[in-house]
Amino acid sequence: MAPRLKLFIPLLLFAAMAVFLFRGLSLDPQELPSALLDRPLPSFSLPALGQERTLQREDLLGEPALLNVWATWCVACRVEHPYLRQLADSGVPIYGVNYKDEDADAARWLGELGNPYRFNIADRDGSLGLDLGVYGAPETYLLDADGVIRYRHVGVVDERVWQTILQPRYQQLLGGDAP
Repeated sequence: MAPRLKLFIPLLLFAAMAVFLFRGLSLDPQELPSALLDRPLPSFSLPALGQERTLQREDLLGEPALLNVWATWCVACRVEHPYLRQLADSGVPIYGVNYKDEDADAARWLGELGNPYRFNIADRDGSLGLDLGVYGAPETYLLDADGVIRYRHVGVVDERVWQTILQPRYQQLLGGDAP
């Protein structure tokens, strides 16, 4: 009887793999878990891109805002950039984290495409990105006025993402209407 049971082992292994693969197909790749959700933005002390000053967590406090991780080598960042400019023009505060990039390339990019950011944190070695749990650019974090991370969006921020995901949360943080 034992030799016959051994014949079913491959079938059981196949069934177990099929269950795991089927489960994986139902997951949303945009929803990456964040250990920092509802926790304060990590402390940092990094240079401001193109300026002779050091930025810290406290520089982002005071009002709800977006924190956008971007880089010049990121094709998707170029896609979302015009919409970020549109949001900034409508009054949404956006801070940038220039992630693992060259300052000269980033300055040239902003000069050519426009600058939607109130300021940019030069995260040259990716230390802030590591603390945030960044998988890659672009990633956008919604911060409340106290610097607590309330939402994390992985991927391009466009009109659909803003209207359906980010803006309702942003409005809630403002306590009313928002751009």
